[in-house]
Amino acid sequence: MPLEPPIAFLFQVDIWGMVQHSGPAEQAVLLFLLIFSIYSWTVIFSKWQTLRAARGSNAKFLRSFRKAPGMEAVMVASEQYRPSPLVAVFDFGYEEVERQVKGHGSIHNRTALERTLQIGVSEELAKLERNMNWLATTASVTPFIGLLGTVLGIIRAFIALGEQGSTSLRSVGPGISAALLATAVGLFAAIPAAIAYNYFSHGIREIGARMDDFALEFLNMAERHFGEQR
Repeated sequence: MPLEPPIAFLFQVDIWGMVQHSGPAEQAVLLFLLIFSIYSWTVIFSKWQTLRAARGSNAKFLRSFRKAPGMEAVMVASEQYRPSPLVAVFDFGYEEVERQVKGHGSIHNRTALERTLQIGVSEELAKLERNMNWLATTASVTPFIGLLGTVLGIIRAFIALGEQGSTSLRSVGPGISAALLATAVGLFAAIPAAIAYNYFSHGIREIGARMDDFALEFLNMAERHFGEQR
């Protein structure tokens, strides 16, 4: 007899009936896992939109930066690329350049400018990494929470089996299947969170490397236009 496809099997499972057959402890675990899953999916969609906008704006701003005749032109053009982390790094550097040029007529402290740019990079990375710890926590914790619900459900099922004095699979099967639901829900919460965490971490590292490269390009432009004449 051919095996049914997994998707068809899922549609045949009476999940709500299994939840109703669960005890209060297992239902509390399922509710906890559901909250974890909903919030992690919210983070996933939000982070995906943020990184997508950041990549697109970065590419457009970088083209404008490289074509601009000077920093003032870049500052004007940057207003239309505000989602770009590179714009934020540029703002940090531009403010430091303005401060040094107003005070001394040129860039006299390259180290201070480098540190300012690095602060801008660090702040933007911190923004991009916001809520990533939630995805990591969901991926690592929810399978164990689901396993806890399964253990509690199996204990309850065997206690009921002992009280009934019956050893048939028909009497113990519903309780065990309801208990295993917690492990399944825990895995359904953990797997997307783990995949999303790895995917977004790679994207954030790429953007971080792009910001470091941009900081060097900014230093080169600043020294060309405002460096000390020798």
